[in-house]
Amino acid sequence: MKHATLRQLKVFEAVARLLSFSRAAQELHLTQPAVSTQVKKLEDHAGLALFEQFGKKVYLTPAGAELLDISRGIIQQFEIAESAMTQFKGVSGGKLNVAVISAGDYFFPRLLVEFIGRHQGVVLNFTVHNREELLAHMVANLTDLAIMVRPPVEFEMVAEPFAPHPYVIVAPAGHALVGETGIRVERLLREPFVVREKGSDTWQSMQEAFGAHIDRLNIAMQIKSTETIKQAVIAGLGLGFLSAHTIAQELRSGSLRVLDVRGFPLTLNWYVVHRRHKRLPPVAQAFKDFLLSEGASLIAQTMAT
Repeated sequence: MKHATLRQLKVFEAVARLLSFSRAAQELHLTQPAVSTQVKKLEDHAGLALFEQFGKKVYLTPAGAELLDISRGIIQQFEIAESAMTQFKGVSGGKLNVAVISAGDYFFPRLLVEFIGRHQGVVLNFTVHNREELLAHMVANLTDLAIMVRPPVEFEMVAEPFAPHPYVIVAPAGHALVGETGIRVERLLREPFVVREKGSDTWQSMQEAFGAHIDRLNIAMQIKSTETIKQAVIAGLGLGFLSAHTIAQELRSGSLRVLDVRGFPLTLNWYVVHRRHKRLPPVAQAFKDFLLSEGASLIAQTMAT
């Protein structure tokens, strides 16, 4: 193992965490053959198989499971060293590691552009995930800051709200309910819904919004992609429950309409989250302060343009 590289360990950790070569390649912005090559080189160094495959499913071998914990420890030590060196760089020149749930990628890049424009030389590592993937990244200490709607309660985290996050019921422009006022939730039970997958932040918010009615909803389709949900609603396949921050363009074009439903919008908050005992690099602390002081107003401006 003395010739193994940090790159190989990081690729191995991603595949082991996701149990998927293709998803690891997507996360690492590599091709799948490149991921397979790095894992094969690490297996050659170890002299053992680290994964085994049955059908389309990938599993860790006992040797792989043992190496996973060791790899995470090595990666974490390198990150500690990098963080320590970053302290001497200050904000400019520092590396900002930030991850966001998928609903945030409609506005979050503009916030990053605004921040980086004020701090030249910042190196950005920005990733987008569903809630489960984001929590896994935080547990594995792969990101400094996470932007999400529902901070985890099962881990020791610091979570601070910085902007409101409304959820609404949307319909295609020609739907019979468009233009009605004070629609009762019970009326919606007659309509099919196209929704996000269970476990996502949006699904959990939908459960909160509908309460006891959630089990009576006519779920026509569950889709992992917000963009696909919007297109399905526009096509007339059902109503949608979506973050208002994801539909600004469709509202301006008139292809989607927000229904006037009693109790809606459901307004939650965007949170900036990090591990309680994590020593934030100066650039991460500066970005957190930026979100807390200006995040709400900048999101509002982004949604209005």
